[in-house]
Parts: sequence; structure tokens; C-alpha cells
Amino acid sequence: MTQHFFTRVGFTCTILGMALVWQASAATQPSVLNLGILGGQNSTQQIGDNQCVKRFLDHELKVDTRLRNASDYTGITQGLLGGKVDVVLNMSPAAFASVYIRDPDAVDVIGITADDKTGTHSYHSVVVVKADSPYQSLDDLKGKPFAFADPDSTSGYLIPDYAFRNKLGGNVDNQYNHFFSSITFSGGHEQDILGVLNGQFAGAVTYSSMTGDHNSGYSASAFRALMRMGYPDLMKQIRIIWQSPPIPSGPILVSNALPTEFKAKVAAAIKKLDTDDHACFIKTVGGPLHISQGSVADFQLIIDMKRELLSTR
Repeated sequence: MTQHFFTRVGFTCTILGMALVWQASAATQPSVLNLGILGGQNSTQQIGDNQCVKRFLDHELKVDTRLRNASDYTGITQGLLGGKVDVVLNMSPAAFASVYIRDPDAVDVIGITADDKTGTHSYHSVVVVKADSPYQSLDDLKGKPFAFADPDSTSGYLIPDYAFRNKLGGNVDNQYNHFFSSITFSGGHEQDILGVLNGQFAGAVTYSSMTGDHNSGYSASAFRALMRMGYPDLMKQIRIIWQSPPIPSGPILVSNALPTEFKAKVAAAIKKLDTDDHACFIKTVGGPLHISQGSVADFQLIIDMKRELLSTR
């Protein structure tokens, strides 16, 4: 009798222990995952392009993936710093630098986007003008209205600002020694291009891989998004008159505020999305790109440039 009693007690304790372990594991598994989407582009299209990501992560991680679309880049950087955004795919390097400068431990870089065909993990800032305009070089834009995209955009501000300060002197506040008649932050890459098309700006910056077919908007660029939105002849309507040296491609970020085991599952799921549903991954990152190995070291120059810019403002 005594032996049976202790056997039953031992069995009960085992079951209870397993239940406690399961409960502890469940407690480290959030029910919601917040996917940050950089602003500055058509929000309806962006949300649509990320629905396949939501479905994939919902199924893979047994969570409710919520799409956090911000009106500008700052919304996502604040979200990462404040624990309101858990994952960002193809983050702006300059926006990542803003996060890193404020809190080096806020996020992990789990990879960097790379071109499917060439394997390169870089892109360019470019200045565009209307194709039927007389402007053939940056010098031709003297005295004309100009536009940047977003203060936390790498190709849309950080890199061209650095180049213009060195070439023209001054800074954005004095229009680079009054080289431009005015400077506007349009809010995003698409807005920059549309502003050029409608004559609001003589020139503006945007981004492009500068690889692949020109008429298709190159392999990855803001041009491709606009072409999908009803501007099929866009590349005949604009001309690129300046391009920057290569810029490191966008990092894939996961928040360190997530429980450690769950964060590892999230990182694995994102990499699985790239391999198992590459068409979805291409849609969400804006072109035929895949995840390559990456680390903070890939963005050290961007971080240093961002620090220098902040120290002068």
C-alpha cells in the first residue's frame, strides 16, 4: 500500500513538473510578434506586400504577427528602442545606426540583404531629374529646388548629405552654401521621384541597386515600386545624373527585448522565409534579394557618419 502511494505521488509530481515546465516555456513564447515596416512609401502597398510574411510567421511561430507601418523612419527606430517593434526586414542602415548609437544592445543583426544574381550586398544613392529637363549633372541643379527623402534614410539623406557637404560646402540648413534654392524632406523615396515628375523639385535623391535591367527599374530600387503603382514608363521619364559609392545593404534586425529562445526561433523563421518562400521575401524587401551573413561591423562606417552628423547639428 505504501509503495503504491509513493508511486502515485511520484507520478503526480512528474506530471506536475512537466506542466510547470510547459507553463514556463509558454510564458517565454509571446503571442504577438510586431513586424516593423519603414515608412516613406505607399502604406497600402507595403501592408499588402507584407501579408505573406504575416501568414508565414503566424504559421511558423504560432503567433499573431502584427504589421507596424510607420509614416516615417523615426517611427520604426523609436519602436525598436521602445520595445514596440520586434523585427525589421531590410532596415535602413542609417536608421539602424540611429538605434545603435542610442542603445548598442537594442537589436541583433541577423543578416544583410544581398543581390540574388551578383551576391553583392550594396546599393547606391542616386539623384534623379526629369528626362526632358536640361540637367545633365549635379552642377546643373545650382539655384534649383531639391529634395531629400527622410532624415534617417541612408541613400535618401545621410550619404548624399555627406557628399554635398564635401563638394559644395555648407550644410543642409544653408542649402549647401545656397547652392540649391530650397531643400525639402519629402517623406520618402517615392515622394521624391513623384516630386520630380510633377515639377515640385528639379532634382531629388532615391535609391537603386544600379544592377540589372534599367528599363525594369534595376534589380532593386524605389523605381520598381512606382512602376507597380501605375508608372510603367517611369524609366523613360527620369534620368539619373549622380550616384554615390556603394552603400551597405539593409540589415535584418531582431529585437533583444524578445525572450532568448523565442528570439532564436524568430531569426530561424525569417531565414526560412527567405529559402522556403523566396517570392514572398522578394516582395517584402523590394527586389530579388536574399539574406547573407552580416554583422554590426558591416555598418560601422554608417554608424560613424551618423555620429559625426549628429555632433554637428
